[in-house]
Amino acid sequence: MTIVIDQLDFGVEVEHKKGSVETEENSVVEVEEKELVLDGGFVVPPRNSFVVPETNSFGQTFRDYEAEGERQPGVENFYRINHINQCVDFVKRMREQYGKLNRVEMSIWECCELLNDVVDESDPDLDEPQIEHLLQTAEAVRKDYPSEDWLHLTGLIHDLGKVLLLPSFGDLPQWAVVGDTYPVGCAFDKSIVHHKYFAENPDYKNPAYNTKCGMYSEGCGLNNVLMSWGHDDYMYLVAKENKSTLPSPALFIIRYHSFYALHRAGGYRHLMNEEDVENLKWLQIFNKYDLYSKSKERIDVEKVKPYYLSLIDKYFPAKLKW
Repeated sequence: MTIVIDQLDFGVEVEHKKGSVETEENSVVEVEEKELVLDGGFVVPPRNSFVVPETNSFGQTFRDYEAEGERQPGVENFYRINHINQCVDFVKRMREQYGKLNRVEMSIWECCELLNDVVDESDPDLDEPQIEHLLQTAEAVRKDYPSEDWLHLTGLIHDLGKVLLLPSFGDLPQWAVVGDTYPVGCAFDKSIVHHKYFAENPDYKNPAYNTKCGMYSEGCGLNNVLMSWGHDDYMYLVAKENKSTLPSPALFIIRYHSFYALHRAGGYRHLMNEEDVENLKWLQIFNKYDLYSKSKERIDVEKVKPYYLSLIDKYFPAKLKW
């Protein structure tokens, strides 16, 4: 069942302008596998066998936002519009509206099938329908961590929030659904891709929001921080409000898997609490599969479907409110 909603004001649409691109991702934190010893009662398995490819499906390095190619101008323009519009007021409005979960009732697998029609315009590494990415991620995790079924399912569902792009969910623009996420209500970290475009964000010069902690306090916990609105936060709300029995690390992965400024560059750690620190270990494991499993290699959907249906039945109700 689809509920019609009013058209929303999504802010400023900005035409693409050609020009040089500053490199904003200069700081990368590498985490040794030996550090990942214990997390919330889950023993982290030993070093796995997943081989990180050197190039993406276009023959370029992963997450290279300067690489020449037909997708680069569109990706940069995406982030320009995203950074201008993702502010505290916008995020609060989206969370209030979509947190009602009053649009559709459907199963997890039905939602997976809806993603056949979705391509992420912010992704410089893949232009396949999103269901391909979900299965690639889940199967890569499953191969290396066969006993952690909750992590397999997390791989399958982590991007389901991208249904926000579809008409039945409000037909949100890409900049309000996909792309890297980051806190709003405090200073935008320099590691965020295409950081320069934040200069046009209404919060950028607001003294209540443009300091290191902004509207938060040190160690407050990421659960108390407003993230830029998109598929991550939406799917987290869906899982939480529908009483999923997935463990805390899974919900953390769902909510913060696009938060590259944290789990790749080490920014915003001053806002984390102890639970965040533990959950981040699992997110850093997961991120490798989320990012590097993207390829043109197809997954046999019908072959793996029974397994994932069993996991869905284990961790979720038959029908969810979206």
